[in-house]
Amino acid sequence: MLLHMLPSLPPSEKKIAEFIMTHPEQAIRSTAYELGQRSSTSSAAVIRLCKSLGLKGFQELKLKITGDLQKPMDQGYRDIQPFESQEAVIQKMTNNSIQTLKETAEIINIDELSGAVEALIKAKSIHFFGIGASNIIAADAQQKFLRINKNATAFTDTHVVATLVANASKNDVIVGISFSGETAEVAKILELANKKGLTAISLTKYGSSIVSERADIKLFTSYSKEPTFRSGATSSRLAQLHLIDILFMCVATQQYDETVQYLDSTKEAITYYKEHGLKKRQKNEQ
Repeated sequence: MLLHMLPSLPPSEKKIAEFIMTHPEQAIRSTAYELGQRSSTSSAAVIRLCKSLGLKGFQELKLKITGDLQKPMDQGYRDIQPFESQEAVIQKMTNNSIQTLKETAEIINIDELSGAVEALIKAKSIHFFGIGASNIIAADAQQKFLRINKNATAFTDTHVVATLVANASKNDVIVGISFSGETAEVAKILELANKKGLTAISLTKYGSSIVSERADIKLFTSYSKEPTFRSGATSSRLAQLHLIDILFMCVATQQYDETVQYLDSTKEAITYYKEHGLKKRQKNEQ
């Protein structure tokens, strides 16, 4: 977490982060004042670092450090090499996926997640928006929420989405999806949502970004790397899909009976369509 955030931290916070990574045991045993002294900064800078990391306070930071120390050493995200065996590719891709899912679960802020779930439950319409690969996540989210009778969209055209936001009701929710968090089109849509007084939710990799800064509710996935063959990008997509699944299931469990009815109705409709479609094809072939 600290390693990935390091480049974007202000100088004083960067000094604290570097001290923690070099002397994690000392950091755990320190007070905020002592950590500030040992890193040649201040207790105020320590508190600002906690805020930059999306943590509630210094105690939560120490808990995160303690948890990281207890983890077994691993090789991190591993990209494939020239002429890798298929067995090696299977192992590496599986390990990468497992790691990013675990890291994503660890950084989910329950308060932010609860806020997102509440907003989605109350939403009249939900507008998911992402560019490129992120639109795959938006389309998956739309399909899930449509199945439980939520009016959901996932358009790829920025002008269409801007039009939707411009005419949206106060109860609508905009979900901006961008792994990098730096997709200008997504940031602009959330900015427009802000001006309209709509609830804006961001789904980005961990850390401050132009997309997350414009969101009322910030959801983060693991900060996975993107090596030569973008196995990290593959892992990041899985993490985003996983977080959408978590959102969907959290909404479903709060409206359990209604959700079951909607899913049953959806299943019946699809079964009916398949059966009658098959009979019609068979009749035309005769």
